[in-house]
Amino acid sequence: MKNSSLLFTLPLLLISVLFSACEKEGTDTPPTNPSYKGEFVNGAHTTKGTASIDQGESTLTLTNFKTDNGPDVNMYIATSLNAVTSDYIDLGDIKGLNGTYTYNLPDNKDYAAYKYVIVWCVDFDVNFGYAALVKQ
Repeated sequence: MKNSSLLFTLPLLLISVLFSACEKEGTDTPPTNPSYKGEFVNGAHTTKGTASIDQGESTLTLTNFKTDNGPDVNMYIATSLNAVTSDYIDLGDIKGLNGTYTYNLPDNKDYAAYKYVIVWCVDFDVNFGYAALVKQ
């Protein structure tokens, strides 16, 4: 009887640890004079906060960011709102669901062409929310 209880409890513990890793609150510092900036709006999920690219175009910072959790959620910078049909840069897994987070940007890209920061669910091709970037 104890073995069946352990077999049930162990997977639940593992799942809770994996999901809690995405819930870490971010405390990165936003740029003081951004090159590009935009406010997040809802897509398929409630998404809030500010996205900004620094003057050197080396980092993207999400400030007061908040969104929902999901499977395989990544941060994209894209030329249109549909990452499936646009040119996009995959910045990797979402760093957290609530806080301020910084992502390194690749060199030698024309960030004037990448007008959107998208919270993208890769598994379901769903836009959780986005920010339209405006030159500052």
